[in-house]
Amino acid sequence: MNILRHPATIVVLILLVLLLFGSKRLPDMARSVGQSLKIFKKEVKDLREDDDTTTTTTPSGTTATTSTGTTTGATGTGATSVTGGTASSTQDDTPKA
Repeated sequence: MNILRHPATIVVLILLVLLLFGSKRLPDMARSVGQSLKIFKKEVKDLREDDDTTTTTTPSGTTATTSTGTTTGATGTGATSVTGGTASSTQDDTPKA
């Protein structure tokens, strides 16, 4: 894309964005995007730490994954309950009026 390397094209794009969104909304939008990225990075880091803590190496050199704690979903149709690494699904088969 050689057209985006030209400085005049970049200036025109910046002016177009300013005209579309206005100068007052751009800082708010940038702040919102920054906060969203911060939250996303934190969640990815937490997921990686969770994966690191649940994966252990046994003395024989094989990798074993353990799950501790209890997580319970909402009750009702299609609720899922996870206890100690096992999952079960509960469905409500009663007809709805």
